[in-house]
Amino acid sequence: MTEEVTEAIEEVRGTFPAQQVEVRPSPDGGALVIVHGLDPGPAFTGPTWLGFTIPFNYPFSDVYPHFIRPDLGRRDGGPVLAEGMQATTWEGQPVIQLSRRSNRWRPATDTAAKKALKVLQWLQNRP
Repeated sequence: MTEEVTEAIEEVRGTFPAQQVEVRPSPDGGALVIVHGLDPGPAFTGPTWLGFTIPFNYPFSDVYPHFIRPDLGRRDGGPVLAEGMQATTWEGQPVIQLSRRSNRWRPATDTAAKKALKVLQWLQNRP
């Protein structure tokens, strides 16, 4: 992993200190990251995990997309998938993709940890 990716992982761990953070280095210098045991918000049955890839060219590239467990349910029994969400596969496994691209990613101030937190908050605020 590159030094920047390693630093990003440490920031993710600091942002989610109560959660297990799983890291798998990728051959190109990036890393696959999964934060376990997260609260998806009041609309959903939980907990969930949040997965994403920190690319080898981080911080000069957006950390996108993010994924959650495929069997997440809604408390009201309604469909989980809504705008910005789709069923797909990641690393060969079924997942729900959360599409929250940062069109104005700023390498000097945007981080993988901040992005993960923003995506989680977006999920937690879903009706």
